[in-house]
Amino acid sequence: MTRVLLFGASGFIGGHARDALAAAPRVAEVICPGRAAHDLLDGTPAALAGLLREVAPDAVVNCVGALTGSAAQLVTANTLVAAKLLAATAEAAPRARLVRLGSAGEYGPVPDRVPVTEEAAARPVSEYGVSHLAGTRLFQLAGEAGQVDAVSLRVFNPIGPGMSQENLLGRAAARLRAALADGATEITLGPLSAYRDFVDVRDLATLIVAATLAPGLRHRVVNAGSGRAVTAREAVGLLAGAAGYDGRIREAGVGPQRSQAVDWIQADIGRAGELGWSPVHDLETSIKDIWAAGEAR
Repeated sequence: MTRVLLFGASGFIGGHARDALAAAPRVAEVICPGRAAHDLLDGTPAALAGLLREVAPDAVVNCVGALTGSAAQLVTANTLVAAKLLAATAEAAPRARLVRLGSAGEYGPVPDRVPVTEEAAARPVSEYGVSHLAGTRLFQLAGEAGQVDAVSLRVFNPIGPGMSQENLLGRAAARLRAALADGATEITLGPLSAYRDFVDVRDLATLIVAATLAPGLRHRVVNAGSGRAVTAREAVGLLAGAAGYDGRIREAGVGPQRSQAVDWIQADIGRAGELGWSPVHDLETSIKDIWAAGEAR
C-alpha cells in the first residue's frame, strides 16, 4: 500500500488528482498539506525535508505551478519548486517516487500534423515554457542519475469540470454565461485557429495515479495528452452548443504569450500507454461537463 503526499490539492488538476489517488485500491492514504503546513513557493528545502520526514511518504506528487506571471514568478513556481522537491526528497525520502506536472509549452513549435514525442527537441517560445522545461530537465537528470525516482508529466491542454478562466475554455464558458444572462448576441475571444490537444483533467488524474504507482519507470518524461488535435474554434463551438448559445463568436487580438507562436500540437501518448493508461473521455463529453459543472454552482 502506498502513502502519497500531494501538493496542490486545492487546484484544478490537484483536486482531481486527489480524488483519483484516494480511489486507487493500492493507495492507503493521501496527505494534502495546505500552505499553512508548507508553502512550496516560499518555503525552504530544509522545511520541506522536515515535512517529508514527518509524513514518510512512498510517493510525492506536485500539482503546484503557475500559468501566468512575470518571468521571476514563473521560474519560482515551475523551476525552483522542482529543485526544492528534488533536494528535499533526496535528503529525507530517497526511496519515494516523485511526480511533477510539466507542460506541452516546453516543446515550442513542432512539425505540422506530426504527433510530438518526448524525444523531440524542446524549444519553448515563452517564459512559461522555459520555466517548465528547466523543471523537467532537473527531474530528468536526477532520475537518470539515480538520485531520486522522478518523473515529469508534460501536460497538454487540460480541460474539464472546475477549470478556471486562465484557460481558453474556462474564459469562453464565463463569457458565454455572461452573454446568456445579458441577452448579448456576441462574445469576443482571441484567435481560435490553432490546433490543440485537449486532455480531460479526469484522464490526466488517472495518469498521475499510473505514474505514481508504476512498479518501475522506463522514462523520466511522459506526455499527458489525448492524442488528438482539434482547432480551438471547434472546441469553443462545442462549448457554445452545450450552452445553447447561437450568437456570434468574434476572434480578435492575440492569444496568451505562452502559446501564441504554436499553430499545431498533438501528443504522442505511447509512453503513457506503457504505464497501462489511455484516455477515456472524448472531447464532446469533456466540454459538456465543463458547462454542466458551471451550471451546478
